This record gives sequence, C-alpha cells and structure tokens, in this order.
Amino acid sequence: MAARRRGPALRFWAAVFLLDLAFCKGHVEDLDDSFKENRKDDIWLVDFYAPWCGHCKKLEPIWNEVGLEMKSLGSPVKVGKMDATSYSSIASEFGVRGYPTIKLLKGDLAYNYRGPRTKDDIIEFAHRVSGALIRPLPSQQMFEHMQKRHRVFFVYIGGESPLKEKYIDAASELIVYTYFFSASEEVVPAYVTLKEMPAVLVFKDETYFVYDEYEDGDLSSWINRERFQNYLTMDGFLLYELGDTDMSFFISGKLVAIAVIDEKNTSVEHTRLKSIIQEVARDYRDQFHRDFQFGHMDGNDYINTLLMDELKVPTVVVLNTSNQQYFLLDRQIKNAEDMVQFINNILDGTVDAQGGDSILQRLKRIVFDAKSTVVSIFRSSPLMGCFLFGLPLGVISIMCYGICTADADGGYIEERYEVSKNEPDDSPEPAERPEPPQPRGAASPLPAPQEPKDVLEKKKD
Repeated sequence: MAARRRGPALRFWAAVFLLDLAFCKGHVEDLDDSFKENRKDDIWLVDFYAPWCGHCKKLEPIWNEVGLEMKSLGSPVKVGKMDATSYSSIASEFGVRGYPTIKLLKGDLAYNYRGPRTKDDIIEFAHRVSGALIRPLPSQQMFEHMQKRHRVFFVYIGGESPLKEKYIDAASELIVYTYFFSASEEVVPAYVTLKEMPAVLVFKDETYFVYDEYEDGDLSSWINRERFQNYLTMDGFLLYELGDTDMSFFISGKLVAIAVIDEKNTSVEHTRLKSIIQEVARDYRDQFHRDFQFGHMDGNDYINTLLMDELKVPTVVVLNTSNQQYFLLDRQIKNAEDMVQFINNILDGTVDAQGGDSILQRLKRIVFDAKSTVVSIFRSSPLMGCFLFGLPLGVISIMCYGICTADADGGYIEERYEVSKNEPDDSPEPAERPEPPQPRGAASPLPAPQEPKDVLEKKKD
C-alpha cells in the first residue's frame, strides 16, 4: 500500500524536475551556422562544446542555470551553445581549440573565459566584460560600495594623460580577470595618499598600492601581477593562472610561497605553518608584495607533479611559476621571523634553486608524465591498462620472434645447401645412349675434343 502511494508522488516530482530542466534549457539557445551573421547586434555568451566531451556534459546543467539567471536578471547578454564539431568552421574562426570553450562575443571582440566553471563565476565574468571597459565612480558612496563588492579592483585617478591611454590598453586586455574604474581625486577615500597625479591604484586586502613606473615597470605587467589577493587558497587552476601570462610577466613575475598542509589534520605542526605564512603575508606585506604571493594548499598531490618528487607534509615550498624552479626549506621554521629570513635568503641568492626548464629537466618531465599516465591508468582500471599496453607489446613480441626465427631458418637452409654442394655425388651415372646411325654419304662428324688427362683418370676411378 505504501509503495502504491509513493508511486504517484515520485512521478509528480519527476515531472516537476523535467519541466524545470526544460524551463532552464529554454533560456539557452542552440546556435547554428546562421549565428555568424546574426550575432553582431547583440552580446553573446557562448559555450562551444563537443557531444562526446565529458567536461562539456558536466558543464551543461551549470550552463542552463547561467541562462536562467541571466534572463531573470534582465541582462542584455544572450546565452547560447554551439556544437563545435558540427560547425567546426565557425568554431575555428573564434579560435576554439578545446572543449568546452566559453567566450563572450561583443561586436568584433571575443573574450575567453578561464575561470572556475561555476554559475556565479561565469555570471560575474559576463557582467564584467559586457559592461563598460572603464566604469566611472562619481561619488564616495559608490567608491565604498565597490570596495565592499569586489576583493580586487583598479582605479585611475586624474584627467587625460599618456598614463590613461596605457590604462585603457591594459584594461582592454585584462578585463576578463578584474574590474577597472576611474575617479576624481575628490572621490578617493581620505586615507589614500597620492604623491603625484595622475595615478593608478589597486585596492585589495583592506589596503591599496600605487603603481610606480620606475619600480614596477610596464603597467600591464603590474596589473597582471597585482590582480591577485596577497594570500590565497592555492589549487592547480590558480597556480596555472599565476604562470599563464605574457612574457613581460615572466620577466618580473612573483614567487609563490605555499604552506603545503593536510587541512583534515588538526595537529599543531600543520596549523602552525599555515599561521606563519598568513602572518608573513599580513605583517610584511609592504616589504614583499612586489616579489611574493602567499597561500596554502591542501595536500601534496599537485605539488608532487610539479616537483617530480614526493614532498613531505607539512612543509613550505616556494615556486617560481615562470621558469619551474622551486626552493625547499633548508632550516626549521619556528616563527614568522624564520620564514622572513628564508625569503630574504631566496632573494639574495643564498638558497639554491632546484628544478628549472633546462633541456635535461624537460626530458625528465616527459619521462615523469609518461610514467604518471601509465600508473594512473593501471590504478584506475587494471584491465584497461593491460589491454592498452599488453596487446601492443604482445604483437611487437610476436613480430620480433617471427623475424628472428625466419632469419635462423634461412641461415640453416643456406648452410645445408652449401654442405650438399660440397658432398660427392654417389648416384649412378646414366647409361650412354647409342649414337644414331649416320646416313650414307653424310659427312663424318667432327672428332670430339679430347678431354684433359686428369679428367679422364677421375672418370675411370
């Protein structure tokens, strides 16, 4: 009886779920080859996918939620998706090289999304890129509102100048990562001190930093470095972002000091190292913010792949994401002062760097990646590993065996043939046929040439 009662209820909720799913999908348009001509009048947020791609299938429900949210907010951005395998020519025109690829198309411009594939992050990206490149802050109230809303943002203060032109160029390139504003000097909070005008500032970590062309170099490179908070919870994606920048960033990139811990482990040693890194990032911010990024990482799996070694936890490692060098602790870290001394020794070159991007290290990386791939396949699916690697090895072994045995048999036959040629022939000679009678009057045949004497003697024998 209870099962009968549950039946209609389950069918009801299943119908509700299907209707909700269909409702969400209704706000995401399936795009075809006509999209190329019709898109320029609107702003589009497009997911280029492949039907067989597992990551694309994982993104699909999130993408449906993005479409529904953008519609409910009244956003001018339209949300769509395109099968890049069916419309490969259009996908290649937009520079699609992998799946899924998320792009915001605005006029003749196409902006790549490289952040986490979550609904909130994707919507934040769409709002940021679809709006004005540089947004004005007309009042102190608006300025304070932006400080509460955004963890990191940049502000240009002043009138028209060559610095503003550079700021606009940097914003057009880096709007995919952060917000850019402009304001007058009267709007800036009272605690901000400016030595000269115009100026570019970054507000983050409850403070601000002023761009100095002499010390910080290129403006775009400085913005690219400063778009991160001073202390971060690190993961593989974030470390990739720290290193995935232009060459000017590589030249003057930041080192990343990471406390590698196990967050499930509540022992004193794990919590102490994390607290020390946080203390250095907070109390020595003015001293190190130009050269160092700080954070912690849960677990050592990703770090081990970078270092191609087994790193003991807990510990501290300093990474140079631009050239794959790293520095390991050469002393015991008891407090923040010990960590500061270790950092200073890295900066003055007294701590030896390991790793790097030399040819030997690259070859080592290839071998390590191949080994890791094989091990991961056998761990996840031993039968699949045996099939992928055992079958080709078996075929190659059989081919090698066949080649070797064929050579051996050929040599034996040839040797036997040579021996048989050298052995005397004991078989009886065939009887001589009688000469046919010569007709009368015919010329007598020419006498047969005399054989050498030694040949005749051999025949008698």
